[in-house]
Amino acid sequence: QVQLVESGGGLVQAGGSLRLACAVSGRTFNNGRMGWSRQAPGKEREFIAAIRWSGGNTYYADSVKGRFILSRDIAKNTVYLQMNSLNPEDTADYYCAASDLAGWRTKYDYWGQGTQVAVSS
Repeated sequence: QVQLVESGGGLVQAGGSLRLACAVSGRTFNNGRMGWSRQAPGKEREFIAAIRWSGGNTYYADSVKGRFILSRDIAKNTVYLQMNSLNPEDTADYYCAASDLAGWRTKYDYWGQGTQVAVSS
């Protein structure tokens, strides 16, 4: 059974940092990618970042580019989302997802339960 478990969310002041983790169990996605999306209260889900397991290529949405850094630990089957210079607009539930496909625009097959991030002004 494939499981994606997010951790690292919490409350932080504006300008601060958090590091989210997404641990994958049950299988690997060696030729695919991992992604992060977020959903703020009353808003649509926004896709923000992705990383390919092979090669580590990354993709970032404009809203987080230059502030968030996505990395992966192949041995631990875990990806990390380092979030810097956080602002109240980053407040949301953050979800990780896994796909067997490497293409940035292809669908994700598995999703985690999410972790909450709240940024106070």
